[in-house]
Amino acid sequence: MIMDAGQRFDPELPDETRSTSNTDISSVNQHPPCFLNLLLAVQQVFVQCSLLVLVLGVLQQHLLLQDGERERLLSSMLFYSAFSTLIQSCLGTCLPLVQAPSLETLIPAVVLTAQIVTEPACRGHCRESEEDILPRANPVRELQGMTVIVGMVQLFLGVTGLSGVVLRHCGPLVIAPLLCLLGFSIYREAALLCSDHWAIAALTVILLVLLSQHLRSYMLPACLSMPQLPVCRMLSLLLPLLSVWALCEVLESFGVLRLRSVSELLPALKTSNTSLPKPLQSDPFTVPWLSPPLAAETGLPLLSVRGMAAGVVAALSSSVSSVGMYLLTARLLGVPPPPAAACNRGLGAQGLGSVVAGLMGAPLGLSSSVPNTCTLGLSQSGSRWTVQLAAILGLALGVSPRLTQLITSVPLAIYGALLSVTYTIAVATGVRYFQFTHIDSGRNIFNIGLAVFMSLVLPHWFLMQTVFIDTGMVSVDVLLHSLLTSPVLLVGILAFLLDNTVSGSSSERGLDSAEMEKTGWTSVNSEPGYHQEVELIYESPYLLRRLWKLPWLRTAPFSACRITDDGDVL
Repeated sequence: MIMDAGQRFDPELPDETRSTSNTDISSVNQHPPCFLNLLLAVQQVFVQCSLLVLVLGVLQQHLLLQDGERERLLSSMLFYSAFSTLIQSCLGTCLPLVQAPSLETLIPAVVLTAQIVTEPACRGHCRESEEDILPRANPVRELQGMTVIVGMVQLFLGVTGLSGVVLRHCGPLVIAPLLCLLGFSIYREAALLCSDHWAIAALTVILLVLLSQHLRSYMLPACLSMPQLPVCRMLSLLLPLLSVWALCEVLESFGVLRLRSVSELLPALKTSNTSLPKPLQSDPFTVPWLSPPLAAETGLPLLSVRGMAAGVVAALSSSVSSVGMYLLTARLLGVPPPPAAACNRGLGAQGLGSVVAGLMGAPLGLSSSVPNTCTLGLSQSGSRWTVQLAAILGLALGVSPRLTQLITSVPLAIYGALLSVTYTIAVATGVRYFQFTHIDSGRNIFNIGLAVFMSLVLPHWFLMQTVFIDTGMVSVDVLLHSLLTSPVLLVGILAFLLDNTVSGSSSERGLDSAEMEKTGWTSVNSEPGYHQEVELIYESPYLLRRLWKLPWLRTAPFSACRITDDGDVL
């Protein structure tokens, strides 16, 4: 049994049973009807695959993979992501969070791969000719080592409680810029996917807006003892995807439409001053039906100093993104924000999933998927059972590269439209947090503007000046280049430092107790039944709670993962 039984699904809960944000989103512990739950799970899988296709498409260009190898790698990452999702929903935060590789872990991986593919002595000082490019060993093993480091750092941050300590000093002026930049961080990649066919992307966006907004109140007539359900709103991503996909298949069969792959859309690599050959194409029929995601072909992970440097930056960046997703999920679902103990468990579970994925052959670490989290705001269906069913479907698809090939046949313009719409929810939620602060304050205006602008400018400049960082030590170069080209990590650091070092009153920063209780920002709340609601959503399973009571587990580091009677850690 995955989780304790919750309540039955009811899309129209009375006001007195709703959470702090007064939304009409279903409870985390509710059970949707079986068929509806299956459709919602399939919707989550497609949204997750939109991010996977983009991330692995970029990685494919740097690893020079063939198409058949890309399908195997995609199916493996889907399997590891599904496995980590089950760990997260059962042992982590217990929120309906989907795990997947993200752009935050991709940026250090690209920086590391650029160092592996070309000779370090030739970094920007050699002529742009194929003779100057000295191929190295298979870089996948070193990326696997980076993934293991990512998981170990995340696990350390979780079990020691460091993430919870930092979160106590993060107010609305830290979370708001973070969520805004998380939403803006995908615009180039989303535009790239949409450029496959702008008419298809526009049609998908129009249908999505029509179903999620204009027809959001339309109720499906009750039948077969099923309650009336707002199907258009709940399946506002799946229905446009299937409809436009079917239209594209018809147009392609008549030769009217020709769609491209991610490799064809991506421009020439600009990570270094060298030009790499295009990946070879393989026969799609050579993709096997069954291929267990094992590390037999690539070998064990290779730990190197430069891989550790990239792994530390990737771990910090994905941890910042994941904590933002914890708070975003709670805000979208209208439930109390996760206490520090739940955030610690979430990062610990995420780290455990990344370690297992790295040992089994995954080239990228895992974090909470931003588009899947934002899907909760569009569909307004946030049941934990849906995410767990989506993880089971991901495990089934992950052992079959041929079935994964079906997912990759979805036109990239559709995936680009999904990413374009879902990421807007993160931006809008981030803007919403500004209302709890004194936004007219000169202090706040300067801090917000500087944190957001510098987090966009610095990565862009350092990507243009790839040879600017040259300390003579490859590991230090990888560390600095990864750090200075990660917008999410930069905005988190800058917003945190500015908000906690520049003097300002609690009311100015949005941290006074009255505002915090009204907005649900803190887990310290005196309302009746508040702590019971926190325990109902974020408490660990029964067996894990019994383990927390053991004397040798009641002390650090594991005490940081246990919720106490006041809804927080010890």
